[in-house]
Amino acid sequence: MELRHLRYFAAVADTCHFGQAAATLHVAQPALSYAIRQLEAELDVTLFIRTTRQVSLTPAGEYLRAQAERILAGVDEAVDGVRRIAAGRSGLVRLGLTGIAAFSHLPRIARVVKRELPDVDLHIQSDMLTPGQCDALRAGAIDLGLLRPPAIGDDIETRVIDHEPLVLAVSADHRLAVEPVVSAVDLRNEPFVMYDSRDSAVNDAAMRTCRAAGFVPQRAHQATGTTVLLALVAAGLGVAVLPASVRALPLDGLVVRDLVDADTVEVALAWRRGVDNPVIAAVADTIAAAFETTAFEATAFAPAAQLGARFGDER
Repeated sequence: MELRHLRYFAAVADTCHFGQAAATLHVAQPALSYAIRQLEAELDVTLFIRTTRQVSLTPAGEYLRAQAERILAGVDEAVDGVRRIAAGRSGLVRLGLTGIAAFSHLPRIARVVKRELPDVDLHIQSDMLTPGQCDALRAGAIDLGLLRPPAIGDDIETRVIDHEPLVLAVSADHRLAVEPVVSAVDLRNEPFVMYDSRDSAVNDAAMRTCRAAGFVPQRAHQATGTTVLLALVAAGLGVAVLPASVRALPLDGLVVRDLVDADTVEVALAWRRGVDNPVIAAVADTIAAAFETTAFEATAFAPAAQLGARFGDER
């Protein structure tokens, strides 16, 4: 049974008039009548009762009409779905995020993807370090990463979407907690709480800030993640220099202050080079647009078919 014959049958069944159906289908009436006869011969049934005055459905025709509506609706839905996927408007994208980004960046990401790409399912994997995200991208466990560069490996592409200033986190009873603004030189004799990863972009930025102020920070404690790090700071075991998005993580006993001469850290989208999934490209473009600033790179994302040629956690 040809799909064309089924559409012809449905048009006649809806109108019970060969002339009206032919006009709706933009085909000649003799060609339509011949196609219906072909369908009846193939099924070996009579679908229509034809008289000089009217056309009506037989019981077999009534049954086929109900089935044809279901089948044709399914075909139309499949065609629409295929086109949406090809256009990057539908599908699944797995997004990895750094620890703080889940609080500071994810709400905006989720809102904009839902608004601009309502048929895209966004699956979130949070609290992933930059090296872990890069490994997950290579393994195909995630499709996009929101991380802090540099990415690990030449096969990972990144695009910076945000620049964050560093801020100072101290305990509520710390001497600097009452200061509205702090300079890095004020931290010269302070013990620091830092991440335990040697690949931490945040640690590197904190070190640059301290060295520019003329000293090397005293690393008193190390933490595996942001939550533990902030808890150690709130307990008075040291100070921490962190991205400004840490303000999204309020904690009893913790105070965050501006650091006037601090460095900045980048937030970037990351993907595996060579990926040409249009849905991933569409989500990446949508996220980048939501965070667009003058600090963005001048180059734009490539078309979906060239994603691989154009496409890093707190640490």
